[in-house]
Amino acid sequence: MDTTKIQADLEAFAVERDWQQFQWLTQEQSADLDDDSRQAVATEIADVQIYLLRLADKLGIDIEQAVTEKMEENRARYPADKVRGSAAKYTEYQD
Repeated sequence: MDTTKIQADLEAFAVERDWQQFQWLTQEQSADLDDDSRQAVATEIADVQIYLLRLADKLGIDIEQAVTEKMEENRARYPADKVRGSAAKYTEYQD
């Protein structure tokens, strides 16, 4: 699984929709994390990743395929031209 590509795709998806401000710290805030906070975040990320990998293995789920399918679904639900800069749920702007 190419996590670097997936991360780049997720970043592009958020940028296309101007969504970075809705869920994440700003670049400045992220850059200013102290070492203890950064390590705590790294530990939480590792815990979640370990759990997800074990769960996918036990259930026979291809994570890369699941992510690809979900991103395609999200692109259809949240077209950039309709949702740019909006945190509204897709049901609020569907035709």
